[in-house]
Amino acid sequence: MQSRWNEQEEIRLTTEARSDAERDLALRIYSARLIGEDPDLVLHGGGNSSVKLTVTGADGQPQDVIHIKGSGHDLATIGAEGMPAVYAAPLEEFRTLDRLSDLDMVAGLRRNLIDPAAPTPSIEALLHAYMPGRYVDHTHSTAALVIANQPDAAELAARIYGDQLTVVPYVMPGFELSIAADRVFRRAPAGSEGLFLVNHGLFTQGETARQSYLRMIDAVRAAETFLADCGIVVGPPEAHEPGYDAGAAPVRALLQDALAPNGLAHVQFCSTPSLRTYSALPDLAEVSARGTATPDHVIRTKPFPLILERGANKEKLTAALDDYAQRYRAYFDRNLALTDEPKTMLDPFPRTVLVPGLGAFGIGNTAVAAGIVVELAEQTARIILAAEALGRYHPLSEAELFQMEYWSLEQAKLKKG
Repeated sequence: MQSRWNEQEEIRLTTEARSDAERDLALRIYSARLIGEDPDLVLHGGGNSSVKLTVTGADGQPQDVIHIKGSGHDLATIGAEGMPAVYAAPLEEFRTLDRLSDLDMVAGLRRNLIDPAAPTPSIEALLHAYMPGRYVDHTHSTAALVIANQPDAAELAARIYGDQLTVVPYVMPGFELSIAADRVFRRAPAGSEGLFLVNHGLFTQGETARQSYLRMIDAVRAAETFLADCGIVVGPPEAHEPGYDAGAAPVRALLQDALAPNGLAHVQFCSTPSLRTYSALPDLAEVSARGTATPDHVIRTKPFPLILERGANKEKLTAALDDYAQRYRAYFDRNLALTDEPKTMLDPFPRTVLVPGLGAFGIGNTAVAAGIVVELAEQTARIILAAEALGRYHPLSEAELFQMEYWSLEQAKLKKG
């Protein structure tokens, strides 16, 4: 992992700014885009960035605010409109609470927006607000996820980072994670540069955009170096090899015909060396059923893929889809029994289809959604192969994945729809 920071661009943004706040926000957007443009740091709306500023309020008095990525915005293309500003002082009131629903937290964030029409701040806004650094970055680095998804992830992270990053056990994203991370960080050694979240990803902070960004690059590089010392090289994203398209065409047609009536008419195919190796694992069914590499992925990919034998016909696909639906309903029923609130089941159709030795198919209601699924499948293949070589791929438990897939905010969107 190499830094892509450009000093000339930093000078240009600094020179053109009309105020300190404008400069700091411009540098925030610049470094956020550097992170968002690197698919080995974040993919498709993943990750997060923020900056704490002091601005002049309507009463002419200085006001502390935090600009953070708004929900639905992508770091790769983000602009000022995607970084809503929230008054910082009222957020301190949440810091003393032991419990707050995510819906109430989001309402509180929206209540304190400077611009009431701005996008809803990220679910991780409080975590960013409570970290002391002026700039905070969050990624789902591929190399870091190889380590984060080990049974002994916390011990490995402590060995790799020492006092550089503070380790946080897995906690559901949202208010609970914000409070847990804040309490852990307050006990961290002075000078801690960020957080290592088990089963989740990395956070770094700094007093400047450049410092926070370079600390993220250093943290990822440390993970890569550790893996390399273990004889494991996690390569960059691999390009699709079109030589396998002919073999994939019949499968794609079968999937489109079967799933289009259910609103899933878009199917994309990807074949890379890692995907073919992963899909040909003798224990693929067991490994792939363990869960997603980071909690964010489950909303796009479902908790497990469908494995379809090579050369399957219409009848075999129909049987495989029926089996998948039964597995998904059983997964829903098992975990619904563990919750204390009603849930509306999502559709029981796969989003990722693996064909051993051929590659992965991404399924979606749009071409963009299907493309996102195959890119996540490509990254997942590299993560799992490396994680299994290091020790054992050990992602979130089924119950924790269910909690993420069926969290209150996503269910609220369904009810609103």
